[in-house]
Amino acid sequence: MFKRLLIANRGEIAVRIIRACREMDIVSVAVYSTADRDSLHAHLADESICIGPASASESYLKSSSIIAAAEVADVQAIHPGYGFLAESPKFAAICRDCRIGFIGPSVETIVLCGDKAACRKTVHDAGVPVAPGSECAVKDPQEAASIARDVGYPVLVKASAGGGGRGMRIAHNESTLKHAVSMAATEAAAAFGNGGVYIEKFIEGARHIEFQVLGDNDGNRICFAERECTIQRRHQKLIEETPSPALTPSLRAEMTEAALVAATALNYTNAGTVEFLLAPDNRYHFIEMNARIQVEHPVTEESTGIDLVREQIRLAAGEPLGYDTVKSHDAVIEARVYAEDPASNFRPNSGLVRRCHIPGGPGIRVDTHLFSGYEVPHYYDSLLAKVIARGKTRNEAIERISGALDELFVENIATTASLCARIVRGDRFRRGDTGPDLLEEYVPPE
Repeated sequence: MFKRLLIANRGEIAVRIIRACREMDIVSVAVYSTADRDSLHAHLADESICIGPASASESYLKSSSIIAAAEVADVQAIHPGYGFLAESPKFAAICRDCRIGFIGPSVETIVLCGDKAACRKTVHDAGVPVAPGSECAVKDPQEAASIARDVGYPVLVKASAGGGGRGMRIAHNESTLKHAVSMAATEAAAAFGNGGVYIEKFIEGARHIEFQVLGDNDGNRICFAERECTIQRRHQKLIEETPSPALTPSLRAEMTEAALVAATALNYTNAGTVEFLLAPDNRYHFIEMNARIQVEHPVTEESTGIDLVREQIRLAAGEPLGYDTVKSHDAVIEARVYAEDPASNFRPNSGLVRRCHIPGGPGIRVDTHLFSGYEVPHYYDSLLAKVIARGKTRNEAIERISGALDELFVENIATTASLCARIVRGDRFRRGDTGPDLLEEYVPPE
């Protein structure tokens, strides 16, 4: 097992990894930018190293600075968390070349999962249904138009190397497709250094269902119960839950098997997530595999009692998976609290948190880096906290999370907490009717 581990991230996920290291008797080394000098993760870690100025490109995204910090700190492994360098095959390869463990899948798997078009083809060839679309990145708008005519409008233009909703546009007809391709390619190039895009049929009314998988270096894999992540803003998740109210036992079993087939086809190790769209007619389609820990991993942890970050570290150290079944016990709902104002088109907020209160009580967990006096920077993702509620029933989880969201208090910063509380209290959510249009009942579309 590793004795010293560097965390190449910030915010709540860095705090989460530090806590796992503490329980595993691993020395944690945090890195921070000048903007995060007083952040919680920099104070909680056993050791902390400044890696550069506030800009992410000069700190958290700068591989050379992180590797230098890892070498100075004499660590055996690096945990990238999510975002930043978590899905960078180049960074994973540098770690391998420097003989530093990378907490994640192999370089080759990251490359394959990162090329969304190639990933779709691999999974399709293994027999898993994928959404109709292009087999690879399109060469130009003319090719995109030809494919769109074949699969039928509307279509999604998606970044081949994308994630987090960036490099994604919907086109409802040929006249808007050319602009969508251009905009998506430009955004993808800026965000990921790769302007390749592909075409995928937009399945109207589809739910977003994903499955957590774990795999060891001996080819053993396990799939956990699903998480539903249909409620999103700007293609980024806002509320997640398990079990999904949309799945019957037979459909759950079928999709679980499909997720395992996909993970096997991609030769997946460590923790990853297989994502599907579930159409209103209950046909499902693979869309991508995320080669990292997910923001919403606490949903699975609270439902199963398994520490996924701990499992990541164990598996990266070469330990066997050690089990072939896992049971989900309770209903769990997670709400993401962003420093954004829903009344102003989710405009990001930054500034001083004069006071804050973190909720608690039976069945409540809050993953956050918030504290009174914290300065929310404008340089990074706006996620402040994740409020997670567990209940014996879905209704109990709803009551607990809505109360916890009401209790959360962040002075001077507008957040999405009250919006999430109104959504989970609403009739549609209580009925399990969590279609992609639900958010529009609370916030007008852009």
